[in-house]
Amino acid sequence: MNGPVKRRYDSSRRQEQARENRRRILGAAHELFVTKGYGRTTIADVAAEAGVAPETVYAAFKNKPALLHRTWDVTVGGDDQDVPLFDRPELRALFAEPDLRKRFTAFAVFNTATMRRTARLHLAVRGAAASDPAAAELLAEFERQRLVAMAGHARAAAETGQLAVAEDECRDVLWSTTDGTLWHQLVERREWTDERYAAWLGRFWVASFVVT
Repeated sequence: MNGPVKRRYDSSRRQEQARENRRRILGAAHELFVTKGYGRTTIADVAAEAGVAPETVYAAFKNKPALLHRTWDVTVGGDDQDVPLFDRPELRALFAEPDLRKRFTAFAVFNTATMRRTARLHLAVRGAAASDPAAAELLAEFERQRLVAMAGHARAAAETGQLAVAEDECRDVLWSTTDGTLWHQLVERREWTDERYAAWLGRFWVASFVVT
């Protein structure tokens, strides 16, 4: 007589629950880092906001600096996919545009959308960096990554033969205008719309960089 049929263990539900917990934790961390401050936010705070146990947060992210790092990566990319920003379709399309005026205009729109996601978190980390060594280290890493990214944009612009300034000048100006400060000042404080800001930034970059 045959015994009972053993069911194959299906881990898909558990994996989906784990992914959902991570998404909730990252959303909660972003909200608390921005509104309460990175230094004043604890893992217990994040767990309570996400509706999970603190042990779940530690199991997924180990510690608060690692949680901040992943929160930043997801905020920059706009999702939790492990795809480098330069490999995403939006940026690949930018680099494929041969007209440098159109490229910088489109990049301004792309950057404005990125600032909408990241500026508040960037300002929160910057504020915490003065007194929190882990936040200071992460901020320095974020800034290095952005400098490398802007160097890539400047190099690609120079390769078109349409760049009116030195490549390093283009890199440094792009780096200085993409950290969220300008967006915060003009959109958050002066109440510009994102559309107005993107149009202005595109005109500024075109006037500053492109051969007339």
